[in-house]
Amino acid sequence: NINGKIYKIYLAELIQPTCPYCRSTNLKHNGHYVSNVRFITADASKPVTIRLRKQRVLCNYCLKRSMAQSNLVNKGCYISNTSKRKILSALTEDRSMTSIAREHNVSVNTVQRVLEVCSSKFYDAFDHLPEHLAFDEFKGVGKKLHFICLDGDTHKVVQILRTRFKPDILRYFYKFTPKARAMVKTVTMDLNCYYPLVARELFPNAQIVIDRFHMVQMLTRSFNIFRVQIMKQFNKRSREYKLLKSPWKLYLMKYDKLNKTTPYYDWHFKDCLTQEHVVLDGLDCDQTLENTYRVMQDFMTAIQDNDEKKVIHLLHSKQNVGKQMHQTLLTFKRNYSGVLNGITS
Repeated sequence: NINGKIYKIYLAELIQPTCPYCRSTNLKHNGHYVSNVRFITADASKPVTIRLRKQRVLCNYCLKRSMAQSNLVNKGCYISNTSKRKILSALTEDRSMTSIAREHNVSVNTVQRVLEVCSSKFYDAFDHLPEHLAFDEFKGVGKKLHFICLDGDTHKVVQILRTRFKPDILRYFYKFTPKARAMVKTVTMDLNCYYPLVARELFPNAQIVIDRFHMVQMLTRSFNIFRVQIMKQFNKRSREYKLLKSPWKLYLMKYDKLNKTTPYYDWHFKDCLTQEHVVLDGLDCDQTLENTYRVMQDFMTAIQDNDEKKVIHLLHSKQNVGKQMHQTLLTFKRNYSGVLNGITS
């Protein structure tokens, strides 16, 4: 029983046959050093410990002291090398460090140290980058945004940074040789304000491509915000309010995917209406809302059809649209070449 936990304990002794310094066999035994070494087990509920008695000796020839060592465990360590290899193998799986530590009867800190020791043996090669890169961010631990760079062709992760700040991104990519950075042909990204600046500075020969998904996301979000603003102008019991509130998902669908032939009874309106009828009635509540909807739908269709001319026309149109949609179109204009590259790619 060790620290309130039942262990299987195996007794073993390490003998020092020769002096490690002069190889003399004329040794004087000087007792033993006992250590409990954690070993692998098939059943985590029955942990295994090897109680290892290491022989200590004094060399009568060179007068140096030494202690028996083994490849079973590193000097000064109490976790067997076999256990470390098993922990390292478990780290390749999609598991938490806590579960790995629990299975191998070690602390989480031990698992972290095994990973750090292994990682220190590998070095990043900074002489090559994929021809097509993709920048994005995601929420990680503590809901913090982290930067991620992907290979645009294989979608494999190139690097993940703890933050998405410009200095950190520049610091990482400046580790690559100028030749490697010059080989990058395209950088796909969202409309983050400084990503284009970073790409132009780091990759002189690369074209900036604005991701289509993020363009559609900005368009639908802009329309949705304006729809809510118009909706709040009406009484909550009015038909106009209900038309703009409950079927909000229909407004974000592609218009050609709306049901135009089969009416269904909607208890909000106490009437049988098709999806198209609901949307058109809602848009009749405000002319600016209808204009904003048309711009969103036309832009989404142009993106789907790779219609560069249509996008150029929409960016230069003078329609009266909601404030948010107007700001989105201005953002597209500021990233004009990147938007067109995203449409045609």
